Amino acid sequence: MQTLSLIAGYLTSDIRMATPILLAGLGLLLINRSGLLNIGAEGTMLIATLIAVVGSFYGGSVWIGLLCAIALGALVGLLFAFLTVTLKANQVVVGAAINTLGSGLSATLYRVIFGVATDIQRIDTFQNLNIPLLSDIPFLGTAFFQHMPIVYIAFLLVPVISYFLFKTQSGLNLRAVGENPKVADTLGINVYRVQYTAAVVGSMIIAAGGAFLSTGLLKFFSEEMVSGRGFIALAAVIFGRYKPSGVMVAALIFMAGNVAANILQVAGSNIPYNFLTMIPYVLTVIALAAFAKSATAPASLGVPYKRG
Repeated sequence: MQTLSLIAGYLTSDIRMATPILLAGLGLLLINRSGLLNIGAEGTMLIATLIAVVGSFYGGSVWIGLLCAIALGALVGLLFAFLTVTLKANQVVVGAAINTLGSGLSATLYRVIFGVATDIQRIDTFQNLNIPLLSDIPFLGTAFFQHMPIVYIAFLLVPVISYFLFKTQSGLNLRAVGENPKVADTLGINVYRVQYTAAVVGSMIIAAGGAFLSTGLLKFFSEEMVSGRGFIALAAVIFGRYKPSGVMVAALIFMAGNVAANILQVAGSNIPYNFLTMIPYVLTVIALAAFAKSATAPASLGVPYKRG
């Protein structure tokens, strides 16, 4: 019985820790499927973590913070689309610039808004929402049905986005643009509109992952708190072979290493702390090395489309 309780606790932590990666990965998936290569998830999440805290602090509600972060994500996505789709700027460079901007802007704005005091601001945060009846099921209830609302939303997005991509005309248009925008254009699909929409909506989902990080997982803001999760999400998209269900599995696997590292640290393991914190990143590198070649990216990924 104790073993089952430990496993349930491990799964609970893994699901909770994987949620920001899953949200960021799903957002990147939509963007990538449209043929845009965005490596700026790290910066988008960083800005969103701060905006969510600011919105929650001044609005008095964690949901206001989430909406503010999502709105911020839409603006970042619009900027990314304008630079890469309209101006045809190098997509990797723009993504790197967003990462740099997110790092500097989030730290600066935090000091401007809250000052340089070391006190952690008290904000409204996400709380667990137990699903009636299901949360009372032994083992399964603890592991899967005692989470914060945004965790449920993140995992429900997996089948929703899968249905959108593979069962709807809009999803087919999105994938067609990512594979061959010239052919899609000749068929009457507005390539630029599809890419703009994907960039904006995808960035909104990425920002939601950042918002959960600061108002759900850690319940405060600190500089560089995303700690590479944006890049892990990018790896999850490749590991998941550009499918929502694959992104979900990758996020759970990558964060399983993080949870294991935390458990070993709490248990007083003799393994140095720096080595423990490397576990999820090592898993990410191994996964990329093993599966990157077998993952089929959209044919026009990263290639700007020029009409005519």
